[in-house]
Amino acid sequence: MTRKMVIGIMPMEEYAKYTIEVAKGNIKPDADAPKIWFDSIESLSQVLSTKNRELLKTIKEQNPNSLSELAVSSGRHLGNLSRTLKSMERYGIVELRKESGTVKPRVRVDQFQAVFGF
Repeated sequence: MTRKMVIGIMPMEEYAKYTIEVAKGNIKPDADAPKIWFDSIESLSQVLSTKNRELLKTIKEQNPNSLSELAVSSGRHLGNLSRTLKSMERYGIVELRKESGTVKPRVRVDQFQAVFGF
């Protein structure tokens, strides 16, 4: 199943103004408006780097039963892998399911669309 996430990119000052206008009711975002915002392409690229997108592909294709299993199959160190996945989880890109004393990563989003504001 493909699940798309719309990501917004807007300078922090403009985002602050935008959220105030939304809170006041002056702006009503469309249903497909971004739910997650980054202040720059650079900050977005840290989360969705080529290496991290490869990691998402590995999770989706191999369906690992633990972070340790994913660390072996991806060739990434467990500590760095865990930090990366926790960051992705905060953005809603992955889910880290705690089951039977292990953490099983699952991909929640496998397509991204960027919307640029100014």
